Amino acid sequence: MILEVENVTKRFGGLVALSDITFGVRAGEILGIIGPNGAGKTTLFNAISGVFPINRGVVRFNGKDITKHPPNSRARLGIARTHQIVKPLSDLTVLENVMVGACFGKANANLSSAREKAHEVLKFVNLDDRSDLLAGKLNVPEKKRLELARALAADPDVLLLDEVLAGLNPAEVSQMLEVISAIREKGITILMIEHLMHAIMNISDRVIALVYGKKISEGTPEEVANDPQVVEAYLGDPDLALKLLKERRGRRDNG
Repeated sequence: MILEVENVTKRFGGLVALSDITFGVRAGEILGIIGPNGAGKTTLFNAISGVFPINRGVVRFNGKDITKHPPNSRARLGIARTHQIVKPLSDLTVLENVMVGACFGKANANLSSAREKAHEVLKFVNLDDRSDLLAGKLNVPEKKRLELARALAADPDVLLLDEVLAGLNPAEVSQMLEVISAIREKGITILMIEHLMHAIMNISDRVIALVYGKKISEGTPEEVANDPQVVEAYLGDPDLALKLLKERRGRRDNG
């Protein structure tokens, strides 16, 4: 396992945001994380990336206990993330934003190397024609790609994607899913939070469902979509679960 989360618990005062969460992630896979608002999904990413110290449990990366490591140390080791609410450095250019990711990532790049890496990544996410534009002038879909590019410039082994599809139209969703598939083909392991169910069910190798800070299901997309607890707590409609499975099988058969 490249990443292991063991009995992770996070409290905010009397609120238990995460309760004894345990799972492992295999190198090169896409792990989808689903759950209704307030389920603890982003808190889990914050625990993995080191933004929040946890109250109990262990986080391991490549077999090493990183529970006490701060975010910058985890970034140096090879964990990068995007944010649900995009956070561009608005007064810097698109290129400079991505250079920041390279400078503070695994390679600890100097400015020259960071610039080269930024150009490479911007081309990969189809944003190279905006490199000299101030990041604050980008539209929402472009800011989503910039957020992704900055994380990729850190040269991560594990990439945490927090709702990168939110706010995109169907064509933009399709384009972003192609980029995510291409990232996985580079050997990067992906954890992906998403409310767009048909997308996450079709791209994930495995799925974890959270509700009120607890893991209620884990398995293949088919297993999780068919889990009565997930249908009741999140999908809400057994017919929707069946539809998602049919879409997934249809795409596999056509692929």
